[in-house]
Amino acid sequence: MEALRSFKTLTAIDNSSMVDKVELSLLDFFAKKELKVGDSIPKELELAEILGVSRTVVRETLTRLRTMGLIETRKKIGTVIKSPDITHILQKSIIPHILDDNTLKDIFEMRLALEVGMSDFVVARATDDDIKELYEIVKDELTPDADSLFDVDYEIRFHGKLYEITGNSTLKEFQKLLLPVYNYIYSSGLLSLKTSKKRFTSHLQLVEILATRDTEKFRAGMRNHLENHFYRIL
Repeated sequence: MEALRSFKTLTAIDNSSMVDKVELSLLDFFAKKELKVGDSIPKELELAEILGVSRTVVRETLTRLRTMGLIETRKKIGTVIKSPDITHILQKSIIPHILDDNTLKDIFEMRLALEVGMSDFVVARATDDDIKELYEIVKDELTPDADSLFDVDYEIRFHGKLYEITGNSTLKEFQKLLLPVYNYIYSSGLLSLKTSKKRFTSHLQLVEILATRDTEKFRAGMRNHLENHFYRIL
């Protein structure tokens, strides 16, 4: 024990790879230089000399940044900063079958939070034609009870329209990204827990509320509409 105490001044070994270190250095460089979309970055050879590493390390680091969507190569210009496509990056790692149950539930909870939270945008931006289209989607719906799990295709049509109404392209892309997860959760049994008998706000009732243009009521309706999902995961 005494021998161990004598080594307490030793610091932990940094076991991150050289590429990891160069990646962090470059990201720090981009931030400090306040580089914006379209700004050029130094060439491979220049970066290698500045950082004191091989061109191979720099090349691998730049490949990572391209994969992340942070940089791109343009003819006659070179490598420039790019605005990353967030959903495209996430799409590469969100594969339902290899996500554990906790992660799947986290993603489903994110869906619930998004759809309640975007209620204000839906009310503010819905046109009369949007509301007519929603009425057409829900015209044959029956009011569900607590044990109902909506048809997945029907859910996608209705909620997809709500995402579209927000006019927020990132939100719409998020919905597309998460659709495979929703489908998998519905079919996997993760939402099989039954709840006490209770009626929830139906899709049809949501459209009727939206037609009144009452933001508070629509938000409350959306929360109540999703209540059976909340009960199943909380």
